[in-house]
Amino acid sequence: MVKIRLRRMGAKKKPYYRIVVADSRFPRDGRFIEEIGTYNPLTEPSEITVNAERAKEWMDKGAQPTDTVRALLKKAGVV
Repeated sequence: MVKIRLRRMGAKKKPYYRIVVADSRFPRDGRFIEEIGTYNPLTEPSEITVNAERAKEWMDKGAQPTDTVRALLKKAGVV
């Protein structure tokens, strides 16, 4: 199954995430199909950038966002 999920980047204690489309069998920080956005929880307020067109396209094709990504997409106004 294809999922839209977070990929952790950044240094220790300074997380930075990329929103990616990946096969659910691949590891969290492993291979992915496409990067569609970023999420920086350390800024105030949190910085979320999403390519809304690509996110909607992937969801139309059947990609399932994780609970966290679904909440981020709602904040960004995509869902």
